[in-house]
Order: sequence, then structure tokens, then C-alpha cells
Amino acid sequence: MYSIEFVNPLVITALLPLIGVIILLFIGKSREFLCRQIALWFACITFISSLFVWLQFDSSTSNFQFVSTFLWFPYLNFYYIIGIDGISLFFILLTAFLIIICILISWSSVTFNIKDYLICFLLLEFFLIQVFSVLDILLFYIYFESVLIPMFLIIGIWGSRQRKIRAAYQFFLYTLIGSLLMLLAILIIYFQIGSTDFHILWYSGFKESKQLILWLAFFASFAIKIPMIPFHIWLPEAHAEAPTAGSVILAGILLKMGGYGFLRFSLPMFPWASMYFSPLIFTLSVIAVIYASLTTLRQVDLKKIIAYSSVSHMGFVTIGIFSLNLQGLEGSIFLMLSHGLVSSALFFCVGVLYDRYKTRIIKYYTGLVQVMPLFGVFFLFFTFSNIGFPGTSSFVGEILVLLGVFQINTVLTFFSSIGMILGAAYSIWLFNRISFGSVKLNYLEIYQDISRREFFILVPLTLLVIWMGVYPNSFLNDIHCSLFNLLELIF
Repeated sequence: MYSIEFVNPLVITALLPLIGVIILLFIGKSREFLCRQIALWFACITFISSLFVWLQFDSSTSNFQFVSTFLWFPYLNFYYIIGIDGISLFFILLTAFLIIICILISWSSVTFNIKDYLICFLLLEFFLIQVFSVLDILLFYIYFESVLIPMFLIIGIWGSRQRKIRAAYQFFLYTLIGSLLMLLAILIIYFQIGSTDFHILWYSGFKESKQLILWLAFFASFAIKIPMIPFHIWLPEAHAEAPTAGSVILAGILLKMGGYGFLRFSLPMFPWASMYFSPLIFTLSVIAVIYASLTTLRQVDLKKIIAYSSVSHMGFVTIGIFSLNLQGLEGSIFLMLSHGLVSSALFFCVGVLYDRYKTRIIKYYTGLVQVMPLFGVFFLFFTFSNIGFPGTSSFVGEILVLLGVFQINTVLTFFSSIGMILGAAYSIWLFNRISFGSVKLNYLEIYQDISRREFFILVPLTLLVIWMGVYPNSFLNDIHCSLFNLLELIF
């Protein structure tokens, strides 16, 4: 079933961050600039390697590509198998790209334990690439949970405020407890089927009563990771206390692991249960879209505003996933990729303000467009991207999701559209409050617009959002076949 190929672009991409971690371990903590350079070089090489994976990817097949199989515990029928299809390809690219952004964001803002900080991010990259490339459900669980460790340290050690320890433990415990149910489900599956291989499990055909139980166990883990309401309590707190780069990787990639889990496991392994529980998902998702948008309007912390808007956008994603048609599924994946770029840029913009003025309370920011015009241009662009303005990536994702949902329920489409209106309300309100009016920060003698480093972080994010918005087929073409295969497994 699988060919053994030890050297391929995917294996290289998966191992490079780990090699970077090993090299950093042998460098003294006092050599901070060298540590930064090594971490940045390995992040850039990993991204270049992931681009080679994309260039060699065959969009005409739904089979897993770049597959490599390594003996792990053969007497237990456990094999270390990695490979990708159209669903996982762009999540790996997004991970590799955002790690570079995170290292550049932290270039001057993180001033202590820099070596340990960089090791955490490279470890995070290694675990995330494994999450999106392993083809064994037990390995997926191991890496799915391993992501918590470096993220817990990033929030707890390098967080920006006093409640960072509480936020780190809240993040860790919420996500770990939900995943324990998934571990129990994996053990049940292993003892019934005798294997944890994706391909075998997809065609196993679980009984309907067992599907319901197993689906709920997986749902507990994925719903917390996305997060869906009412499992979202940990997210605003984690974002508010995390450093800027921590918020970027949390919103950009970690929230997508739940959606990826639904696509990879819940739909193909438990298709009957997925259709049975789809009304529950739609209800929770519509509540998330509307409630999170309304909650966003009453927040005073800039980071919490963007965090709650993420909950709303992830509600759109789950609606698209469980619409169970091609447009909805494509829209959900595209919206996840778009949100990874747009929310990362917005969190970075908030970090730019915090680095200068040491506050995230919105009432202290007015009239910034007068003193930071370049920042105002970028912030306006990403604000419009966040509300799904035509020509941006979010518009393509949202319109595909709405097209998919319209095919199954027009009432659901109507309530989902309310979220878009509320999204425009809180996004434009935020931009208006920050950018216009008289300048309040009068106690500061010097205003500084974005630096050259910050400019070169925002430019590629801007170009990618426009590229995805203007020519989405360059991404959707590689996703089509894998989603057709997924729909065949469901129906």
C-alpha cells in the first residue's frame, strides 16, 4: 500500500525544524544574535522546502503523496507513516510561513531567555508539520497534544501581563481534558480494527451506534481546539496574555487543528454520525457567529476584540465543513487559510501598538492615522480583509461557505449572513476608534510609524491575501481531488 522512500521534500521539511532545535541546544545562551540568525535561517529553509513540496504536488490525484513509511512497533502493527494530500498541503505551507513571521516579530521585543524562546517556536513548527502530515491516528494524537507543551511555555514565560500563568494553565488544561476522550476513542478503534492506519480506518465501516459514541469523543477534542461555543473560554484569555508572536501562531495555525481534525477523521470515519449531529454543529456555529460578534462589540482590549472575532470566523468554518458538499468544504479550508493570514496580521498590528505605547485598552488610541499613516493603511487593509471585502481572501472563503450552506438550508444561510454584517460593524468600529479623532496619547513626545522590519513583515501578508482573493484557483485546484475523495467516503 505504501512505498518506502526515506528522502523526499516532505521528510526534509518535517525534519529541518528539529535539526534547528538540536543546533540551538549547543549554542550558549549569551550568543543571542547568533541564536536568532540560526532560528530564522532554519525557518526560511523549511519554508523553501515546503514550497518545493507544493511545486511537485500532483493536483490530478486524491492519493497521498510524498509517502514514507518507517518501522516503529511492527509487532503492534504501528508504523510511522507520513504523506500529504490537498487538504493538508496548505496547512504545512501556512505553518512554515508563519513561523518566519513569528521569529521576525520577536526580533527585538523578546529580551530574555531568547534561545529557549526560539527553541519553543522551532519545536512548535516540527510538531505542527507532523500533525498535518502523519497518516496514523495514534501519531496524530501524540503530535496533536505535543503542540500544547511549547505553546504553554510561550504563554506562561514570555506573556505580556501578570495573569499569564493562569492563562497558560487554562489553555493547557482545557485542551488536554478534551483530548483525553479522543485518546480513549483511539484505543477503542485500535482494539476493534487492529490498526491505526488512516486508509484502513476510513474503510472499516463502524456500526451506527458506535459511530455516535466515537464521534462525540473526537468532537470533544476538536471543538475545544477550534474553539466552538461554549468551549471557547480559554481562547480570549490565552490571546490577551500571550506575546504577539504567540497570538499569531495560536490564531494562525493552532485553531485550524480542530477543523483539520473534523475533515480528516470525523467526516470520513464516522459519516453517519457526522450527518446525524450536523444540526447540533449548525446550531452551535450560528450561536458562535452571532454571539462572538456581539461580544466583540463590547470588548475594550484590542487583543480580545480580535480573539472573539476569531471565534466568529471559526463558526463559519464549522458550518462549511458540515454542509457536506464541495463548495462548503472548499470554503471552510479556504477560510481557515485566509484567517491564518488576516488574524495573524491584525494581532501583529496590535503588537506594534503595544510595543510603542504599552497598553491595549482601546480608549487610549484615537487619531493614530495622523501620526502613523503607514500603519493606518495596513490596518485598514486587514480590517477590510477581516470583514470579507471583495478582492480579499476572506471574501472567497465566506462566499463559498454560504453557497454550500444555501444548498441545504436557506434559514441557516440567513443567520450566517448576520455574522458578516456584525463583523463589518465591529471591524469598522475598531478601525474608526483607533484611527480617527483627536490624538489622545499626548504624554508621548515621539510617535514612530512602522519600522522597516515591520513593513517587510506586513507586505508579504498583504500580497498573499490579495493573491488568494484575486486568483483563488491557484489554491483550490490542489484541494479539489482530495475533497471529491472525502465526499465519496462520506456518501
